[in-house]
Amino acid sequence: MILMHVAEKFLRQLELVQRYSVHTVAAYRRDLISLADQLPPEQSIAQLSRNQVQDWMVRCHSQGLSAASLSRRLSALRSLLDWAEREGVVKQNVATSVPLPKQPKRLPRALPPDQSAALFTANPNPKVAEPWQARDQTMVALLYGCGLRVSELVALNIGDLNLSSRQLQVEEGKGNKQRLVPIPKQAVAMVRHYLQLRPLNAALQPALLINQRGGRLTSRSVQRLLKKIARSIGIDDAVTPHRLRHSYATDMLVGGADLRAVQELLGHASLATTERYTHLDLGALAKVYDQAHPRAHKKIGHTTHDGGGDS
Repeated sequence: MILMHVAEKFLRQLELVQRYSVHTVAAYRRDLISLADQLPPEQSIAQLSRNQVQDWMVRCHSQGLSAASLSRRLSALRSLLDWAEREGVVKQNVATSVPLPKQPKRLPRALPPDQSAALFTANPNPKVAEPWQARDQTMVALLYGCGLRVSELVALNIGDLNLSSRQLQVEEGKGNKQRLVPIPKQAVAMVRHYLQLRPLNAALQPALLINQRGGRLTSRSVQRLLKKIARSIGIDDAVTPHRLRHSYATDMLVGGADLRAVQELLGHASLATTERYTHLDLGALAKVYDQAHPRAHKKIGHTTHDGGGDS
């Protein structure tokens, strides 16, 4: 059976049985016609080969189709062949072994500067009792003030901080590498405040950020707490740890920091996709940080509140 003869039966089934929208069925039809137009007129669908599918993808790409459009076309064919295999029309789905085109990675939107400032400076959750209020404030200060990944944040131990020299040693998850990151003065003050209030029964726990049971705070808990803090001060609760990291990088670059310096601070070689960068000493990085980061020079004040706890 010729491909489009089988495709029309498949499309009718989508429309009448599975209740796909008219627009979706029309899009599937256009996608499958584009393949049929490339095949020999009398070729049976059962003779369709993996190489023909790959050639179709290459041709579509050469016509300027985006990765999303290519993925939709391949998905349409996969769905058709899955159905045809169940119906006994083809022996196997030759499209399943053809990889979907890679979608370009999209950077998260940076927070507006006023929202970043509000997160960094505001009392994040006044209803939460000390020391958990101070812990949450420290959590935000290190995420945005140091551009940490959430995995790096929760892995921090007290011994990784040198507050007198304003340095933070970060253990990177990839390759067991380490990097030193300057800590903004305001974040140093927040960390000192938190450590003064940290429960004595947690003295044997090396983790910097702990929950109310004395265990290490998890990445999921950080994400949940961050959304709660954002809601409590009336800003975009779509904020995530990675979005704060992106805001850190964006604000540094807008402030005039060199791209290579920001790469070093983030420990992220792909900020410039293929550019190789030279190692910069920490003193130079700290100077760049103080000059460029919008929160590096602000003064901090602390307000103590009593209230219910949250992990």
